[in-house]
Amino acid sequence: MKIAVTSKGPDLESQLDPRFGRAAYIIIVDPETLEFEAIDNSENVNAFKGAGIQAATAVSDKGASVLLTGFCGPNAFKVLDAGKIKVVNDAKGTIKDAVRSFNDGKLSFSDGANVEGHWT
Repeated sequence: MKIAVTSKGPDLESQLDPRFGRAAYIIIVDPETLEFEAIDNSENVNAFKGAGIQAATAVSDKGASVLLTGFCGPNAFKVLDAGKIKVVNDAKGTIKDAVRSFNDGKLSFSDGANVEGHWT
């Protein structure tokens, strides 16, 4: 299993970025081993539109089955849902803390977007 986590930096000690599509990085992490890959999401940070859809596509392409983030808009949520990627909104802390909370069953899956589109 792989988990995608939105991040302000390129490692597990970085803070979770509450923005999905416009997060600085997306960390793809194995929740058991904590092996990870950092995806530079800078091309989406200042995108006029479509940042969430592009980020959702990247998460899907990396084979993640879960996304931990703060806020996910409706278009991105639809793409993630179509790719069978479960979304956890309102995650917080460092990347490592968020993954630990997920592993401990402290986070729950969302059934929809928790912010309007084009939220920055």
